[in-house]
Amino acid sequence: MPETFFPTRPLAALLFDMDGTIISSIASAERIWSRWAEAHGLDVAAFLPTIHGVRSVETIRRLNLPGVDPEAEAAAITEAEMEDVGDIIAIPGARSFLEALPRERWAIVTSAPRRLAERRLAAAGMPVPDLLVAAEDVAQGKPAPDCFLLGAERLGAAASECLVFEDALAGIRAAEAAGAGIVVVTATHHEPVKTGHPAIADYTRLRVAADRSGIRVTRAG
Repeated sequence: MPETFFPTRPLAALLFDMDGTIISSIASAERIWSRWAEAHGLDVAAFLPTIHGVRSVETIRRLNLPGVDPEAEAAAITEAEMEDVGDIIAIPGARSFLEALPRERWAIVTSAPRRLAERRLAAAGMPVPDLLVAAEDVAQGKPAPDCFLLGAERLGAAASECLVFEDALAGIRAAEAAGAGIVVVTATHHEPVKTGHPAIADYTRLRVAADRSGIRVTRAG
C-alpha cells in the first residue's frame, strides 16, 4: 500500500457522495434528463455531462432558458426520478464497506433532494446513515464546499480531518475547497478524469479499522 494512497493518520470521519460514488443511478438520471433536454431543444449529448454532481435547480438555472422556472422544473425532474429507480444498483463492495464503519463516523453528502436520496438508497439496498446532508440543507450546492463543511461539522469533526469519496468534478472541487482528503470513485466514469487524487474503481479491496483514535482505510493486495 503506497503511503500516498490513503492518509496514514487516523481520520475523524468519512464523507460519501451518493450517485456514482456508492450507488449507480446514471442510467435513470440520463433517461430523465435526456427527455427534459429534448423537450427544451437542447443538444442532449452536450448537455448530459453537465448534470452530474450538482443540484438540479442549479443545472437548470445556469442555462438561463427564457420562460423556464428553475425551481418548478427541478421539482418535476425530482418527481420523475422518484419513479425511475428500477435499475439503480450499489457500487461493488460499497455496502459492506459502509456497514463496517461506525455509524457516528460517516455521512452521505449528496446534491440530490432528501426524498430522492432515500428512495435511491432503498432501491439499491443500501444503508441509510444517521447523517445525510441533502440538496435542501445548504444554500450553495457543489462545487461550493458548504455541504462537506456541514457534514463534517455535524459529525463533530473538521473537514481537514475527513476523507471524502466522490466521483464528479463538482464534488471533487467542493471537497478540495473544504480542505478534506479525497478519493475519486471511477465506477461510472466513461473516460478517465485527471484530478491528482487517488482513485478506486470500487470498494471490493478496501478495508477499514476504527478505534478511539479514529478510522484507518487501507487497500488489500
